[in-house]
Amino acid sequence: MKTKEDILALLEEEDVEFIRLQFTDMFGNLKNTAVTARQLEKVIDHDYAFDSCAMFGQDGGKGEDIYLKPDLDTFVILPWRPQQGKVARLLCDVYTEDGQPFEMSSRRILMKVIEQAKQKGYTFFVDPECEFFLFHTDENGMPTALTHEQAGYMDVGPVDLGENARRDMVLTLEEMGFEIESSHHETAPGQHEIDFEEAEALTMADSIVTFKSAIRSIARRFGLHVTFMPKPRSGVAGSGLHLNFSLFKEGKNLFSLEETGELSKEALWFMGGIMAHAKAICAVSNPLVNSYKRLITGFDAPLEMLWTAKNRNAMLRLRNRKGENTKIELRFPDPSSNPYLVIALALAAGMDGIEKQLDPGKEADTEREKSTAVETLPMSLREAVGHLKQDELLCRVLGEEFTRRYCAAKMKEWNTYMAQVSDWEVATYLHRV
Repeated sequence: MKTKEDILALLEEEDVEFIRLQFTDMFGNLKNTAVTARQLEKVIDHDYAFDSCAMFGQDGGKGEDIYLKPDLDTFVILPWRPQQGKVARLLCDVYTEDGQPFEMSSRRILMKVIEQAKQKGYTFFVDPECEFFLFHTDENGMPTALTHEQAGYMDVGPVDLGENARRDMVLTLEEMGFEIESSHHETAPGQHEIDFEEAEALTMADSIVTFKSAIRSIARRFGLHVTFMPKPRSGVAGSGLHLNFSLFKEGKNLFSLEETGELSKEALWFMGGIMAHAKAICAVSNPLVNSYKRLITGFDAPLEMLWTAKNRNAMLRLRNRKGENTKIELRFPDPSSNPYLVIALALAAGMDGIEKQLDPGKEADTEREKSTAVETLPMSLREAVGHLKQDELLCRVLGEEFTRRYCAAKMKEWNTYMAQVSDWEVATYLHRV
């Protein structure tokens, strides 16, 4: 645990002049305000006041004053900023004027679920596989959806034109203290993946938020733009945020196989909980209109609500099933989501499954008959929001007011989308209807 004195000493030792006080809004967008090194001690002692409208996106309106309290353990120097008069960042928790945690902070929502898990003796670990696209910028530096390469899954240079940018991303992340497991080119032209070593849930959610900001900054050095849009191009695979989970109790991974070689009851029940709440989770894990253009058949994205160790396209997949470190991979979230909320809801749903001993059904056979009836994930943002509104557990985890605001914002997004007439509709219908 870092102390105020530790941080102030680091500022002087490393010649840090600016500190970004960072937090996320309810959709996972990173926000910040910058203070000078001379002001940081005052901020640590007395917090930093700002308008709560910043927590609710563009339509937040005028709100009450709330306060940023830096989490000193998140201090890190940003390597891509100047090396004289350096810039550092601190992630912050949000508090009300009377010193109480601001319950509509997504970081706070995750912390509460982690605390509930801890009271039951659980420690939750996550390691993500983060996919994204690298596209060119135009002459004005604005992002496009264009790439000059035609590389595919795990191709190398010179076919993989993004390998230098990806290497710099990994090296910079490691300089910031990240534990990177691997990186490679993904299926679609311009698509890449960076995988993390596992960490406890809150640390990993913090890391994903920082990762998204960091690699965008690094890509700009190469005249490129990183997008976490789930499906930026038609006819190719979209980007996912695959999350691998393990749940420990008394030093043992509860998902590891039993002595008989069978999957543990806790792993089955945890998946049962995810199955029971998956449609509602989609409103948060797949939060854009565009998200549901990824969740279709034919592009290595899950649609049917199945679990298996065999099929990489199942909604839930068992990993390392033969060893002591079995993990449950959640494959439907995408990288536009708020990682604090996705991890919070997944953990809450899994614990609900363990408590109620929910059966996830039989493991899916990759050769099953196509006539077999299987439930599917929502086909649209509107459908997912409807499921979230009806899910008592997840609404309780998020909080009544947070759920109301979030669902209202997402329905506004859906209604705005539905008011548009696409080029496809005109080309398909205009001449023959």
